[in-house]
Amino acid sequence: MTEGRFAGRVALVTGASGGLGAEMSTRLAADGAAVGVHYASDRTAADQVAGTIVTAGGRAVVIQADLRDPQASTRVVDDVEAAFGPVDLLVANAGLSRQMPYEEIDAAAFDETVAVNLRAPYLMARRVLGGMRARRFGRILFTSSVAAFTGGLVGPHYAASKAGLLGLTHFFSSRVARDGVTVNALAPALIEHTDMLPGDPGDLATLVPVGRLGDPAEVADLAMAVLRNGYLTSQVISIDGGMHPR
Repeated sequence: MTEGRFAGRVALVTGASGGLGAEMSTRLAADGAAVGVHYASDRTAADQVAGTIVTAGGRAVVIQADLRDPQASTRVVDDVEAAFGPVDLLVANAGLSRQMPYEEIDAAAFDETVAVNLRAPYLMARRVLGGMRARRFGRILFTSSVAAFTGGLVGPHYAASKAGLLGLTHFFSSRVARDGVTVNALAPALIEHTDMLPGDPGDLATLVPVGRLGDPAEVADLAMAVLRNGYLTSQVISIDGGMHPR
């Protein structure tokens, strides 16, 4: 793990106790990065991710934060940097997904979703970009959703928050590309082994042209390809089994 593509680099993965975040954390560690494993409530799962990394010879630190708190976003970065040094790779993956009809989504429910899904990634990106630009290397990857394009199944609060990440991607990327920093987003849909599925997995699989749900490993494959590529920036890449061809 000390000789990979990201050897000597520091990564922060938010929402790392879940399926996607756990997979991306272990992949980054296998590629040499020291990894900040963020979680909101499932300490046991986060410890398992970090334990897997350490057992394989990597470095990991577990950090808890409720990203509904605006101060928590910068504190997570501070804690990772205190453990390992400046963050070189930010994978803003944490998300809140509560399926609700729009008639029931009041200001509090809307604001809570936006706080976790959009405000926290923005604050973290703002926090790490200065150092990335100064070092002339950085990777930021936002986890958006196919709902950003289609509206999705969860609700307008979720779709709006995920669409906002596309705006952040294009805004930041155009301003930091010449400094060696790339900013991209993935837009997955209906990935199994996560807590983000808006319904029964069997029923949801019938909506996917390939006939099944996606696997976190498939998303991580794409995430790593994006993070390794210094020529790819300002892109939003769908991985949705063909649900939204474009």
